[in-house]
Amino acid sequence: MSTDSEQPSALTPTSFRRGNVAEDPDADLAAQVFVLDLQERLPGVQRLRDWTLAALDPQPGERAVDVGCGTGTEVRRLAELVGSDGEAIGVEPHPGMRAEAEGRTAAAGVAARFVDGDALSLPFADGSVDAIRCERVFQHLSDPEGAARELARVLAPGGRAVVVDSDWGTAVQSMGDQDVVARLAESSRRRMANPLSGRRLRGQLHRAGLAVDPDIAATAVVMPDETIRQMHLLRLNMALAVEEGAISDDEASALERDVIASVDAGESFFAVTMFAVLGRR
Repeated sequence: MSTDSEQPSALTPTSFRRGNVAEDPDADLAAQVFVLDLQERLPGVQRLRDWTLAALDPQPGERAVDVGCGTGTEVRRLAELVGSDGEAIGVEPHPGMRAEAEGRTAAAGVAARFVDGDALSLPFADGSVDAIRCERVFQHLSDPEGAARELARVLAPGGRAVVVDSDWGTAVQSMGDQDVVARLAESSRRRMANPLSGRRLRGQLHRAGLAVDPDIAATAVVMPDETIRQMHLLRLNMALAVEEGAISDDEASALERDVIASVDAGESFFAVTMFAVLGRR
């Protein structure tokens, strides 16, 4: 659907939210797939995904679910672990993304299924799921507490749920005037539904009635130079920040120059911390 050379020019601040209405749905979907494919190759994301799979410990014959499964990569991993006697299911509200996941899964020869639904309304009976993972979904939700309760509702006795999410209050970058960067980051967080998701997961799962493991995983997800150089999301956020008066045109232009100079010098750095929290029924 997309190649590494494409830039996700159709992305908007609401692209990954349910109910997003895109001017060009095909371009918006292609941009989302591009971003998901890029992100899953990042070492930090891979580390947390491996930790999540080990913590969930799906067993042969179990029912395992990935909520907000995107292109279905982790559903296919779950399917291998639960085997032919088990069931791996991806929940994905975006019909185009769901079709992408189905196509990739069929091409890989993996037995799994994909269903409509979201973290606030899972299409499963109470106590019917053994293992649930949910990655980078809560940050897009206006009611993450409700999502935590919904995960707990469908977990069977002895079931496990891992929620993985970013905390955009931990984002750091080396490029640019740090006062401008701070104002830009604050402007960006104001447009997010749940930007500090990572630090709140433990409490949300606890209040949902789950026993939360003390071992909470965390990793810094570091953006590669070429992703930083493309600057699509940075330019989008800068334009919106200029529009609302958080930064000036001149400050945005200076920041863009600083980013390019830092990449060219091999000194660019942008990272955000992601957390993974395990809850047990």
